[in-house]
Amino acid sequence: MEPSKFDYSENFGRINGILMYKLFLKYWNNVEKFEARPDDLVVVTYPKSGTTWVSEILDLIYKEGDVEKCRKDAIFNRVPFLECNNEINMNGVKQLEDMNSPRIVKTHLPADLLPASFWDNNCKIIYLMRNAKDVAVSYYYFFKIVTIHPDPGSFPEFVEKFMEGEVPYGSWYNHTQTWWEKRKNPRVLILFYEDLKMDIRKEVIKIAQFLGKKLSEDLLDTIIKHTSFQEMKNNPSTNYTLVPSEIMNQEIVPFLRKGDIGDWKNHFTVALNEKFDVHYEQQMKGSTLKLRTEI
Repeated sequence: MEPSKFDYSENFGRINGILMYKLFLKYWNNVEKFEARPDDLVVVTYPKSGTTWVSEILDLIYKEGDVEKCRKDAIFNRVPFLECNNEINMNGVKQLEDMNSPRIVKTHLPADLLPASFWDNNCKIIYLMRNAKDVAVSYYYFFKIVTIHPDPGSFPEFVEKFMEGEVPYGSWYNHTQTWWEKRKNPRVLILFYEDLKMDIRKEVIKIAQFLGKKLSEDLLDTIIKHTSFQEMKNNPSTNYTLVPSEIMNQEIVPFLRKGDIGDWKNHFTVALNEKFDVHYEQQMKGSTLKLRTEI
């Protein structure tokens, strides 16, 4: 592997042993001290697990299906990214502090790093997870387009780093399991990306029930239509084309690339897949968490 690949020294540090962007760590005190409000809704994912998708669904529910109201601003302004601070155009803590209630808060933090005030205020939390193989593929392409990332090398090289947890936000295995342990908390709803793909109507109803809201059939239809992959890919308020190209270069590949289940089959060799499966079994040994890698 070339020395330039995976050189995290310039732009990354660690929090509790987890690899993290230095700009986020620079203002970490503001994240830890963040004052949640009791009616905050927190959307949590490991990166590249359907964050934008579920955020748009939630914002549409909150805005009662007013598509035009949602289109007026980018998703990263409507659902601020708590720990994000790039000193140019995103400051999650400030965005949230300036926002009227009820707020939807996005984060990629594992359960043990979520600011205490969210737990203290008994906030509702939605955790969306996606199978590890498709996450690895999506994360690889995300690495390529976000300019602060080091060269991810070849896909097999990146998968090695992914398995080791040597990517931003650390181990997928640890992340998903810290949240899976919270599944019996009535204020936490666990969702699966694969379930959303299989039967989005059923999952949106489940989300609405968790939020204590009843959706009309018309509103359900609006949400389902507006949050289809193609609609979101063509929508400037959800496709991240409003992010400057010096931060995210979508000429390489679109931020919303495929959104499929099973795209890993186009990237994993037989040998790499076998190696990944062995490692996965080791990491998830004793866990009751089961995810589908194809439908």
